[in-house]
Amino acid sequence: MAVILVTGADGQLGNELKVVSKNFYGYDFIFTDINTLDLANLPQTEEFIKKTEPDWIINCAAYNLVDKAESEPEMAMLVNGTAVKNITEVIKGSECRLIHISSDYIYDGSSNVPYNEYSTPNPLSAYGRSKLAGEKNALLHPGSMIIRTSWLYSSFGNNFVKTILRHAKEKESLTVVYDQTGTPTYAADLAGAIINIVASVIRNQFAMNSGIYNYSNEGVCTWYDFAVEIIKEAGLNCNVIPVLSKDYKQTAQRPAFSVMDKSKIKENYNLTIPHWRTSLTKCMKLLK
Repeated sequence: MAVILVTGADGQLGNELKVVSKNFYGYDFIFTDINTLDLANLPQTEEFIKKTEPDWIINCAAYNLVDKAESEPEMAMLVNGTAVKNITEVIKGSECRLIHISSDYIYDGSSNVPYNEYSTPNPLSAYGRSKLAGEKNALLHPGSMIIRTSWLYSSFGNNFVKTILRHAKEKESLTVVYDQTGTPTYAADLAGAIINIVASVIRNQFAMNSGIYNYSNEGVCTWYDFAVEIIKEAGLNCNVIPVLSKDYKQTAQRPAFSVMDKSKIKENYNLTIPHWRTSLTKCMKLLK
C-alpha cells in the first residue's frame, strides 16, 4: 500500500486533498500541518519521515502572506525555502517522490504570452523569491515534481472569493485592480489533478516525469473580471470599480501578467482542465 504524506494539510489545497482522498482506496494518506510536523525543524522532519516511510510527499505547506513577507522575508524563506531543503535532505537517495507546490509569483509579469516551464523566473517580491528558492531546493531530489499554480481559492480557508463575498455583502461598491491578468485556480481541481497523477504513476499508466509543471484553470481574466463574476454568481448587488495597481495600496509588487501555459502537464498526464468560470460556479454552490 502506497503511503502518501500531505504537508500543510490545514490550508486550502491540503483540505481539498483530504476531500478527494476519500475517493481513492488502497492508499495510506497521512495529513500533517505545522502542529504535527514543523518542516523548518530538520531533526523533527527527519524523525517523522523516517518513522512513516512515505512513498510520496505532497508539500502544500507554505508561507503565503504576500504583503507581510516584505517585512518578514526570513520567515517566508524559512517556510517556503529552507523547509523544502529539509525534506530533500531527508529523502536523499530514497525512492520517495516529492510533489511541491509553487507559484506564478516567480514570474515578473513582463511577458505578453503565457509563461511556460522554461520561461526565466524573475520574482518581484520577497514571497516570490522564497517560492523560487523552494523550487531550487525541491529539484535537489531527482524524484521531484514542482507544480506552479496561480490565484488559488477554495471553499476552505481565506481567499479572494471569500473576501469579495464578505465585502460585497457589506458595501455598495468595491475597488479591484484591472491591470493584473492571470487565471484563478480552484484548489479542488488542482487536488484532483495531483491525486490522479499520483494514482496513475502508481498504477504504471504514466511514467513520473520529474521537473516543473504549470497548473491553473483554463481561461484568462483580471482580478476585476474575477470579482465581477463572483458577485454575479452570488446574486449580490454591489458595484465593482476598476482601479490601477498603482492606485491600490499593496506592499508587495505583483506580476502584471501571470497567465501560464499548461500544455506540458496536460500532455504528460492526460489531464482535462475546466474553465475558471465553470469551477467558480462549483465553489459558489458549496459556499451557498
